[in-house]
Amino acid sequence: MDNSSAGSGGFKGGLGGLFSGGSPEYSNTEMSGVPLTGMSPLSPYLNIDPRYLVQDTDEFILPTGANKTRGRFELAFFTIGGSCMTGAALGALNGLRLGLTETRDMAWSKPRNVQILNMVTRQGASWANSLGSVALLYSVFGVAIEKARGAEDDINTIAAGTMTGVLFKSASGLKGAARGGLVGLALSGAYALYNNWDHITGSSSPSRLY
Repeated sequence: MDNSSAGSGGFKGGLGGLFSGGSPEYSNTEMSGVPLTGMSPLSPYLNIDPRYLVQDTDEFILPTGANKTRGRFELAFFTIGGSCMTGAALGALNGLRLGLTETRDMAWSKPRNVQILNMVTRQGASWANSLGSVALLYSVFGVAIEKARGAEDDINTIAAGTMTGVLFKSASGLKGAARGGLVGLALSGAYALYNNWDHITGSSSPSRLY
């Protein structure tokens, strides 16, 4: 009887050592006094150190040499769409302001409401078209300069912003194009300064979006 019990125990111990990798077994009484925080003890259920379950690396695997930020072409659609929506919202607010100002002498009636609504839709469409065109030019210039230079940096941002301002105001003559280029240079320069603010101040800043 004792031999069979010992044999059974040896057989179970052999199987336990085979599947558990030879790790020691803990009873409920022994594990009841082990703290669950601070010391990262062995889990009574998995029989492994919970520290190995903590993910302290990036969740996604990137190809060798790949950039974690999105490129200009990937951001072009977001930039154009966001600019159109922003222009539509700002234009609608401006149209509402203009409509209320132009119809302030009229009583609240259907003709006044229609006139205000027309002003809102007209200004919203105009602003959305303008900002969308600027975003489209900026994205096209940015992608073209990036492909031509074979590099992605703040020089592309400033060059694309300056060329966008020049081309957008080119119909206003030479002086208008020059003023548009200066405005584009100032805005793109301020954006590049914002992106590099962490290098200037030594603090962290949001991820770069060209």
